[in-house]
Amino acid sequence: MTPSRLAGPHYRVEAADPSAHLYQVTLTIPQPQAAQRVSLPAWIPGSYMVREFARHLQKLTARQDGKPVAVHQADKATWQVECMPSSPLVLTYEVYAFDNSVRTAWLDGQRGFFNGTSLCLRVHGQAQEPHELELVAPRDYPHWEAATGLEPLKTGKRGFGTYLAADYDELVDCPVELGAFFSAEFRAGGVPHRVVVAGAAGSFDSDRLVADTQKICEAQIRFWHDRKRPPFKSYLFLLNVVDDGYGGLEHRNSTALIASRRDLPRVGEARQAEGYVTLLGLISHEYFHTWNVKRLRPAEFAHFDYSGENYTQLLWFFEGFTSYYDDLLLRRCGLIDDATYLKLLTKTANQVLQTPGREVQSVAQASFDAWVKYYRQDENTANATVSYYTKGALVALCFDLLLRQEGNTDLDQVMRTLWARCKGGPMAEADFAAVLKELGGRAFTRELAGWVHGTRELPMKDLLEAHGISVMEEPAQLQQRLGVRVTESQGVVLKNVLRGGAAEQAGFAAHDEWVGVEVAGAAWRITKLDDLLLYAGAHRKVTALVSRDRRLLRLELALPAGVTTWRLVLRDAARAQTWLGPQG
Repeated sequence: MTPSRLAGPHYRVEAADPSAHLYQVTLTIPQPQAAQRVSLPAWIPGSYMVREFARHLQKLTARQDGKPVAVHQADKATWQVECMPSSPLVLTYEVYAFDNSVRTAWLDGQRGFFNGTSLCLRVHGQAQEPHELELVAPRDYPHWEAATGLEPLKTGKRGFGTYLAADYDELVDCPVELGAFFSAEFRAGGVPHRVVVAGAAGSFDSDRLVADTQKICEAQIRFWHDRKRPPFKSYLFLLNVVDDGYGGLEHRNSTALIASRRDLPRVGEARQAEGYVTLLGLISHEYFHTWNVKRLRPAEFAHFDYSGENYTQLLWFFEGFTSYYDDLLLRRCGLIDDATYLKLLTKTANQVLQTPGREVQSVAQASFDAWVKYYRQDENTANATVSYYTKGALVALCFDLLLRQEGNTDLDQVMRTLWARCKGGPMAEADFAAVLKELGGRAFTRELAGWVHGTRELPMKDLLEAHGISVMEEPAQLQQRLGVRVTESQGVVLKNVLRGGAAEQAGFAAHDEWVGVEVAGAAWRITKLDDLLLYAGAHRKVTALVSRDRRLLRLELALPAGVTTWRLVLRDAARAQTWLGPQG
C-alpha cells in the first residue's frame, strides 16, 4: 500500500522483528519544508512524567527522489533533514518496543501495542495537517488482528490497512493493539463500543465483562448527557491482562488498560471477587476521563507541548474527581452494593489519613509537582507529598456532601454545568469556583483555600455522618501503629518510615532490615512484622535488632497504643440514598 493523495504525513508501521521487539516505521512527507525538522515526544498526555521516548529510536535514515539525504540530530529528540521542498521526503527508522505498560510500546511473538507518541515522529510545521497511519499485516502471524480508535480509510477484515487522523494530536491519542485477541461489541448511548482483551485465560467470563462494561458506559453517558448522545462516534477498550499489573491511560475515544489475569471474571463464579471490583473501577475511571480531562480539561492543556513538562495545578480536579466518581458510579449502576462502596471509600480515606505528606503539601501543589514527585516516588514520598488522586477524591466527596447538606445543588449538577459553561473544552479553577457560587448560592472561597490550596483537614467525618454514614474508629494495623511500610518477601525490610511515627522516633530508616527483637532478656529472630506482637506480649517497650549497610544496630522502640483507623458503616439507608442514589 502506498501513501494516499493527502498532503499530510503518512506512517507505515510494520512489526518488523517481534523476536527483537522492533517496529519499522516509514514516514512519508509529501510536501516537506527545506531542512525539515522532526521530533519524537518526550511524554504522553495523561502520564505526567518525561519518559524520553526517543531513546528507543534507532537507524533513522532519509531519502528524497531515491537518493540518501543527510540527517543531523539537533537535540535528544529532534532531527533536521537536509532536504529540498520540491519532492516527497521518506524517513525510515526502527523503534525498540519492550515496555509492557499502557504508556509506550510493546512487541513480541504474542502481541503488539503502541502509542503514537512512541512511534510517530512529529513533522514540524505540519502538526495540524491530516495524518495517515498504515498498519501492515505481519506475514508470520496470519491470525493477528489490529484495533485502534482511528477512523478507517481502507482496511481489511482483520483491521490492517490505512487509518486517518485529523491532526498529529489525534494520531498519537489513539493507541493500537495487535495480536490474536478477544473482541466483542455493544452499544451505549446509541454509540458502538468495542472491548478487546489480550492475554486472557480459558476461564475468562467474557459475557460478564462486556455486560458490566456496558452498564458502566450507560450510567456515565446518562450522568453527563441524560438522553443525549456522547461526544464521540465510537469507543474502544483495549485491555491487556498479565500475571501482575494494574493501570490505565485515557484517550479521546479509547483507553488502554492493564490488569492481572486473576482479576478477570471467571465462568461459573457466582461471587464477585475483590480483584474484579478493582478492574471495574479502573474501567469506570478511564471512561469517565473521556469527559473529565480529554474534553473538559485544564486550560494549560489546550495545546500540548510534547517536548517537555506541561504544568497545571488542576490534577486534583481531573484525576481526583474522576477517582471519586469511578466507584460511586459502580454503586449507582448496581455493580456493587452499599457495603462494597463504603469499603472502597474507607480505603481511600485511610490512605490519605495515614499519609503525613497531607500536612506538608496541598493537592494543588501536588498537581503541579506530579512531574517530579508523584511519578518519581521514593522512600520519603509519603512524608513530603499527597496523592492528588486519593485526596482529590476526598475533596470531591466533601464538596458533594456539603452542597447536598446546604440544599441548593450537588456535585453532579456542578459537573454538568461546568461542562456546559466551558463547552466541553479548556477550563480554569475560576470556572469551577464560578459554578459553585452560581449553583451553591454562595462563594466557596474558604473551602477552596483550605481543602485545595491548603493542608487543612477535610471535614469528612461530620459530612458523612450527616448523610447517614457512621465513622467508626478501630485499632490500626501494626504497620500504621508503628508508622512504617514494609515488605516481607525475604524477612522484614522497611520501605517507608512515616513522619512522626514510633519507628522514626526510635531511629529506624528506610531500607533497614529488621532482623530481630529483644524482650525481657530474650532475643528472637523475626521474619514477619506480626512476629513482633508474638514476642513482645504485654511489654510496651522492646529493643529492635536492625541491619543497616551490614551493620547491626539496637534501637529502643516504644509500642504505641491508641492509633486508630476508620471504618465506614451505613447507619441510615434512606438518608444515604439521597447521595448514593437508587441502586441499579
